[in-house]
Amino acid sequence: MLDIIYWPVSAILWFWHKAFGFVFGADSGLTWSLAVVFLVFTLRLVLYKPFVKQVRTTKQMQELQPQIKELQKKYKNDRETMAKEMQKLQKEHGFNPLMGCLPVLVQVPVFLGLFHVLRSFNRTGHGWGQLGMSAYDNAHTPNYIFSATDVQSFLSARIFGAPIASFITAPASEMQAFADWGGTPTKLNIAMVAVPLMIIAGLATHFNARASVQRQTPEAAANPQAAIMNKLSLWVFPLGVMVGGPFLMIGILLYWVANNIWTYGQQHLVFGRMEKEDEERKQKKLELRAQNAPKPGVKPVDVRKKQDAPADDESSANGTAATNGTTPKQSAKQGGGKRRPGGQQRPGNRGRANQKRKR
Repeated sequence: MLDIIYWPVSAILWFWHKAFGFVFGADSGLTWSLAVVFLVFTLRLVLYKPFVKQVRTTKQMQELQPQIKELQKKYKNDRETMAKEMQKLQKEHGFNPLMGCLPVLVQVPVFLGLFHVLRSFNRTGHGWGQLGMSAYDNAHTPNYIFSATDVQSFLSARIFGAPIASFITAPASEMQAFADWGGTPTKLNIAMVAVPLMIIAGLATHFNARASVQRQTPEAAANPQAAIMNKLSLWVFPLGVMVGGPFLMIGILLYWVANNIWTYGQQHLVFGRMEKEDEERKQKKLELRAQNAPKPGVKPVDVRKKQDAPADDESSANGTAATNGTTPKQSAKQGGGKRRPGGQQRPGNRGRANQKRKR
């Protein structure tokens, strides 16, 4: 059912084995180790853009935390409305929660595929998923894209005396698969290689988590769910790698170490670029503000105009006088500056006639 994963993983591993085999030899432990490491690098290179989107999604999620808290507080008794408002908020800001976990979701099947392919180089076990082959049949049976010769090459490969497909808790019966191809390894040989890899993998997992936590905003770190995840990432996951290390093949431990090394470097690269982008945006805003600001010694001009303000009597008089071709003073003497409430102009000699009648 999972052949759609096993075949591509084995093909990438085969390609890098052939590439490094030209340099170091097909049966070299270094060749097989580099093949596993560059399998990781190939996968992470393909997932580079999704990783960048994941980082941006995480950052955007942190920026939206205050608004999310307001919605949670406002609709704490109405979960349906709160869910709709949350979806609306995410849609307005182009937020896609799936992008935050896509790289992890893709890496899980690849990890399982590599585990299965490496395990299938030694099919002499009788446990779950094992075929119970004899040592001879196992060495002469192809493993997905790898030929029987490639299987024998893998069984012959050693890293300081330990086969890549071996692990500390492996039964003695499974170790017999390596007997005709370099000798049966001892538990001490395997532990001397596996234990340092376990420690390095645990420390790398911890420091990656610490770098991620340090970049969180105070609002995001104060979130109870984020606080729990931070503790898991900082302590539980690294401890899990070290506790589960004795049950993992050396090839899987190599995968884990290489994956964490890539993640550490990629995080610094991506976050460094994002910080530069933020700094450039701030600089552009400051430049625009400086361009719009008044020059030294110049009084600021209020550009806001009252469009609907009524005209005063003096401006009306000036306008009327200008229309009649007279000056404002002449218009005032003639009484042309006064108007009735209805808008009609009063006669200019009305006041004089009343004065004569009184006399």
